[in-house]
Amino acid sequence: MRATKEVIRRKIIAARDLIKCHPLTPGLATELFTSKGMGIFRFSAALVEWSESELNDVKRLCVQAYKNAWHLPQSTASALFIFPKTHAGKESTLPMAVLTQELLLHADRCMRHEDMSKNVFWQA
Repeated sequence: MRATKEVIRRKIIAARDLIKCHPLTPGLATELFTSKGMGIFRFSAALVEWSESELNDVKRLCVQAYKNAWHLPQSTASALFIFPKTHAGKESTLPMAVLTQELLLHADRCMRHEDMSKNVFWQA
């Protein structure tokens, strides 16, 4: 799984660098990164075991990308991109939210079928 994590990390970095000096509006650049960078993470999030430090590293890369999208220096406080809109944040898509969403969707898919996986979920 280490190789998969490294591929995901490299592709997130590539997506982050793609929007470094872009002519797009901040909204479009954010959407582009969310599609490319977070899309690759979403694809395997539920299948790969992530440690907290690895998730924090991915979160750091995502926040850097969101700063790039808004043409902000990397020294800008990250709270703007982490906080929800109710607390004056941008409520950006972050890895922990994607991981949680994908795990819940995976569990939901497993529960839809009358097979061994449904039994495992009921016993857990």
